Amino acid sequence: MTIDKRVEMEGRLEGRNFEQLFRDYFPPLMAFARKILVDEDDAREVVHLVFIKLWEKRNEVDLSTSLKSYLFTSVHNRSLNVIRDRKKFSSGEVPEVAGEWDVSAQIESMELEGKIREVIDSLPEKCREIFEMNRFEGLKYGEIASKLDISIKTVENQMSKALKILREQLGKYLTILLWLLLYTLN
Repeated sequence: MTIDKRVEMEGRLEGRNFEQLFRDYFPPLMAFARKILVDEDDAREVVHLVFIKLWEKRNEVDLSTSLKSYLFTSVHNRSLNVIRDRKKFSSGEVPEVAGEWDVSAQIESMELEGKIREVIDSLPEKCREIFEMNRFEGLKYGEIASKLDISIKTVENQMSKALKILREQLGKYLTILLWLLLYTLN
């Protein structure tokens, strides 16, 4: 019996079932996302986010429908969002608000930088190290795994953990962060 049929019959998604679901569907979902996004890291991040969302909403998701269909649709939609967002940020269009850069915006920027650094510093040591290698040094997951002599799966898990913590801790700063990001692209 397949894992999605077992989950559908049991009507719930528990840790054991979720882990097996992840193992079964991660490779095909990665291949699917790579076809849309081309970049392996973007594809991996999209697939991880889909599984994180599934876990977070495991009590709300209607498990009587096909999990396979749900997962592929979610990956497809998130991949299209990444492409859309990439086009927005690369278009060079910066909102007019960016022209109104002033002292208070600089103060907000410094406060936000401090908060981001604080959250990154609060990550578990290995998690922080992997996150910084990927985001600040620009290393791919495979390069990080090779450098630290760990599996790519460990790198993936640690990056998922770091991104989840950052999202949770910095969610209320998202508007400021996006505004500053758009300003710095100008």
